[in-house]
Amino acid sequence: MTQELGTFAALGLHPNVLAAISAVGYEEPSPIQAQSIPVILAGHDMIGQAQTGTGKTAAFALPILSRIDPAKREPQALILAPTRELALQVATAFETYAKQMPGLNVVAVYGGAPMGPQLKALRQGAQVIVATPGRLCDHLRRDEKLLATVQQLVLDEADEMLKLGFMDDLEVIFEALPESRQSVLFSATLPPSIRSIAERHLRNPQHVKIAAKTQTVARIEQAHLMVHADQKTGAVLRLLEVEEFDALIAFVRTKQATLDLASALEAKGYKAAALNGDIAQNQRERVIESLKDGRLDIVVATDVAARGIDVPRITHVFNVDMPYDPESYVHRIGRTGRAGRDGRALLLVTPRERRMLQVIERVTGQKVAEVRLPNAQQVLDARIKKLTASLTPLVAEAEASHGELLDRLISDIGCSPRALASALLRKATNGQALNLADVEREQPLVPSSQPRERRERDGERSERGEYRERRAPVPLAEGRVRCRTALGTRDGIAAKNLLGAILNEGGIAREAIGRIQIRETFSLVELPEEGLDRLLGKLKDTRVAGKQLKLRRYRED
Repeated sequence: MTQELGTFAALGLHPNVLAAISAVGYEEPSPIQAQSIPVILAGHDMIGQAQTGTGKTAAFALPILSRIDPAKREPQALILAPTRELALQVATAFETYAKQMPGLNVVAVYGGAPMGPQLKALRQGAQVIVATPGRLCDHLRRDEKLLATVQQLVLDEADEMLKLGFMDDLEVIFEALPESRQSVLFSATLPPSIRSIAERHLRNPQHVKIAAKTQTVARIEQAHLMVHADQKTGAVLRLLEVEEFDALIAFVRTKQATLDLASALEAKGYKAAALNGDIAQNQRERVIESLKDGRLDIVVATDVAARGIDVPRITHVFNVDMPYDPESYVHRIGRTGRAGRDGRALLLVTPRERRMLQVIERVTGQKVAEVRLPNAQQVLDARIKKLTASLTPLVAEAEASHGELLDRLISDIGCSPRALASALLRKATNGQALNLADVEREQPLVPSSQPRERRERDGERSERGEYRERRAPVPLAEGRVRCRTALGTRDGIAAKNLLGAILNEGGIAREAIGRIQIRETFSLVELPEEGLDRLLGKLKDTRVAGKQLKLRRYRED
């Protein structure tokens, strides 16, 4: 027994589950797995506090599968996830761990996909349901007895579920579940709303807490570089010239920014694609599969769209836009350095964002070193290095196989071998600049001619750190109005803080809230015009980050 301490075999998992995790190369449980698996196997309710990247999916999937009876063709376990990306990731993990369990079926139930295949899988008796709350409630309206046989419930990333406004849906789901069930709740934080759920729906839960922020990023080499907002695309293109990467995710804040940057990368010959909330689910899945198998090398994504991406070949993460908070930063860079590999994360910082960089360093407990943008000489050296690597294998056999052709071309064209070689190099490199003067002209990367101070005075900052003139405001969607609060970045406010406050206190659906724009001294929120006065009345005493929200209709002159 002593020999098995610190192994999965020592935790009491089912032999078929052990065989499956051995097949995928798992050897030693992570801290959250070592502590959670015995508690869940024993049938206790549990509250687990753990960040992304700690292995929490296996922490609940392995013991749940060990207790499921594949012979019973009925739902036995329900896992709730806040987003369809996470639901798909969790469902895939269950399928992997259940490969040695004949007859066990997993169904992922999420919005943005046809209900037909989901209904069919449910009717055929899938034992494990992985669902987002909204779509599961749609199914419950069709069949209120759907969850009557569920004996194990997991709320994964419960804090994110509440931020996205799923409280009412969760109450409907709790009502449809048997009271005798086992309930497990995982959350990175335990705000009062989560504690309230635990008090009402969990029975004497045991607590497991793993501090993992620095552990999550320990294997990742981090660096930042200072740029102005209008230099970002040029900076990314120059960094890609010198960084030796296999696959890469570039994070930006807005949907439009994903399209703009992906388009700029494709124009330069990179295999790149955008990933945002407007991308259809089947297309999203194709993008991720293409990234896995090498048809794509770069994905430009927003935070929500990238949730659930687990691609081992990702070696680099570029934070093109600063994340809203340190937790998002940790989650982003956790997309690299997976499965014991090393990773590299680069953060572009504008002068106004220095304070957030300091916050990130304090929270993660790690210094994010400053690096300089590669100069023209470094770009040139990198290009020549790549060209050398591509030509070296060809040289040995080329003289024997193409020597006579070379002599004939020199004779027919009437040029020197050097001139012919130069022409062929130009053709092979598609005219890419391969001398210092041309590289400097090609990528000057200097700030725009208009002084930055004047740009900030004459324009307003967009969500992704660029500047647009006040006389061309973003048009409002029909039926919405723009409201203003005096809280901004100087008050430590992020978009998700305002979103959570309005959802929790205003009692409206997430879809009713439009664009949220955070400025230094104020913020703008798009809200439904119908019932606005009643909504603002509900929010009049709301506090965010310890300060009154004081949301008012914004008059644009």
